[in-house]
Amino acid sequence: MTALQYAAVVLLGYVIGSIPFGLIMGKLFRGVDVRDYGSGKTGGTNVIRSVGIGAGAATMVLDVVKGGVSALIAWLVLRSHAAEGAAALAAMVGHNWPLYAGFRGGRGVGPYVGGMMVMYPPVGVVCGPVIGFGIAGLTRYMSLGSICVATSSFLVMLALAIAGEQPVEYAVYAGVGGGLILFCHRDNIHRLCAGTERKLGERAEKTEEKSPLQAKDKGV
Repeated sequence: MTALQYAAVVLLGYVIGSIPFGLIMGKLFRGVDVRDYGSGKTGGTNVIRSVGIGAGAATMVLDVVKGGVSALIAWLVLRSHAAEGAAALAAMVGHNWPLYAGFRGGRGVGPYVGGMMVMYPPVGVVCGPVIGFGIAGLTRYMSLGSICVATSSFLVMLALAIAGEQPVEYAVYAGVGGGLILFCHRDNIHRLCAGTERKLGERAEKTEEKSPLQAKDKGV
């Protein structure tokens, strides 16, 4: 493994992660920029709210694929667990701050789960779709499901790494990626604590842009 190869797979991960599938779905099915609605993010949840469940589900699947493909390419090229994790993290960064969409993207959950599915499928599947959608279905809060995906994945991978069952690099990926997800959900966490978080099934309204004068009058 050379430094150039390592840098190449990480850069490729970022480029793949930057493909704004949510933005594409919004333009394709409704002719809108999903970032003008609801949370302002390009992830599947906001696409469901602003476009529809079909487009949102497709976005979720494609976002998972971004992380999985990035990790898989890194493994095939370098046979390195560290490279797998770095490429998948780069895909998360690209998803959240996409090169092709003005660095305004999602929150990284899809690529995170995709990377984990390639590294260790049992955790990727159980802590991803099963726990994520399970919590979201029970509580109607998709953000809470995403937070549980991040925390449960890290805790399980950490335990497996300590037991010597899985590479430490996978636990590092789960921890760093999970931390990034929590960071990007900090506004959701505040709303969950305040009881004002939007539930599944609620449509996303178009966000109104305030003029500087309006913002000043409202103390924004």
